Amino acid sequence: MSLINEYRATEEAIKELQARLANLSQDDKLKKELEFEGKLRALMGEYSKSLRDVIALLDPEAKMSKAPRGAVKPTATKRARKVKQYKNPHNGEVIETKGGNHKTLKEWKAKWGGDVVESWASLLD
Repeated sequence: MSLINEYRATEEAIKELQARLANLSQDDKLKKELEFEGKLRALMGEYSKSLRDVIALLDPEAKMSKAPRGAVKPTATKRARKVKQYKNPHNGEVIETKGGNHKTLKEWKAKWGGDVVESWASLLD
């Protein structure tokens, strides 16, 4: 998009938003809500109460998190994979790995089959 097209699109968006704002400012519902909010905030200030205090008073069972706004809840972390030790009974070779993406392990599974190779595994702590 050229710069002049972007300018015109932004100008048009501003005009639409200004029209929407003008319509909202004439809405009686909005005026009542703004008046209520102003009175509520004044009352909260008069009694030194926060929004949390008001919510706790009106709905004691409300689940208010103690985390600050915008805080991200920690997500569950992946559990660590356990080390498996495979011992090939045919040649005595030993492999230790956490996953199945091991070159020699893949060769063994291709040659002797996955079930057979898994039977050679023992879990290391």
